[in-house]
Amino acid sequence: MTKTIAVIRGDGIGPEIMAATLKVLDALDCGLDYEFVDAGMAALEKHGELLPQATLDAIARHGVALKGPLTTPIGKGFASLNVALRKHFDLYANVRPAISFPGTKARYEDIDIITVRENTEGAYLSEGQTLSDDGETAQSIVRNTRTGATRIVRYAFELAVRKGRKKVTAVHKANIIKTASGLFLDVAREIAKDYPQIAFNEMIVDNTCMQLVMNPWQFDVIVTTNLFGDILSDLCAGLVGGLGLAPGANIGNDAAIFEAVHGSAPDIAGKNVADPCALLLAAAEMLDHLGMMGKGTRVRNAIHATLAAHDRVTPDLGGNGTTESFAEALVDRVLKRKGAVERHGA
Repeated sequence: MTKTIAVIRGDGIGPEIMAATLKVLDALDCGLDYEFVDAGMAALEKHGELLPQATLDAIARHGVALKGPLTTPIGKGFASLNVALRKHFDLYANVRPAISFPGTKARYEDIDIITVRENTEGAYLSEGQTLSDDGETAQSIVRNTRTGATRIVRYAFELAVRKGRKKVTAVHKANIIKTASGLFLDVAREIAKDYPQIAFNEMIVDNTCMQLVMNPWQFDVIVTTNLFGDILSDLCAGLVGGLGLAPGANIGNDAAIFEAVHGSAPDIAGKNVADPCALLLAAAEMLDHLGMMGKGTRVRNAIHATLAAHDRVTPDLGGNGTTESFAEALVDRVLKRKGAVERHGA
């Protein structure tokens, strides 16, 4: 049985890392078909708009999309395309794993943290943002709802159960933001009672930042509101070597979009040196979501083995390889092509 997914190649290095990612997926024989659609600058040049209706229709039709990095033009009137997609499909859960891999510039080892970020409300609401006529006073509304808090916290606990995790930490600022953050914390405490098999603790966001730097191994699953999750997930990515190893999943009831969370890197676009790891790890999350967890694990294991062997890796990882050669190294391991792997490193 085949499954069709929408594929957005993206801008800048997007087409290169997407080609590498699809090469690995094809080697896995996942039974995936691709409908290629446009967004970002590529869509603006081709269709005259950043996010064409045809792209939205394809994502709605297939329920799953794999997305390369998008460039949003700088200037008034241009909102983030990622935020627009999350809002359009009500992708309320942003899931960001941070996992240690060998052969990186990371300062820590054995990190395995999942940040679950509420994706649709909190400090990221476009309405309620005002600037006074004299330009002296800016105001923005932070609005959390019981419904929004309930579904993100429950998602985090269900994720913990599904992935065999042991602890969920609710991160908040309820000591100061007693209403918006206090509501989130109250809901987290209530829902935690439904999962006695999962340890639960709560932590103020500023302390969380310090603890992540001092002792990141105490964390397992972090669940938090939109702005805090945005910041903490990047902090966690820094623990494992940066955004080049940071996948993202945006999950809703009817659609899911999997992406590399780094930018489009126009300075190296077309040079065949971009690291495809983040998008490959996002594809592994997509395979998990589609019930192909064994294949998702094979992708992660292939990345781990390739980085450990320092085999045909890209310059950002200290190698002399290309995007294409890195993909070939991964395919060799996915297919267990022994001769090729032995020639280049086990």
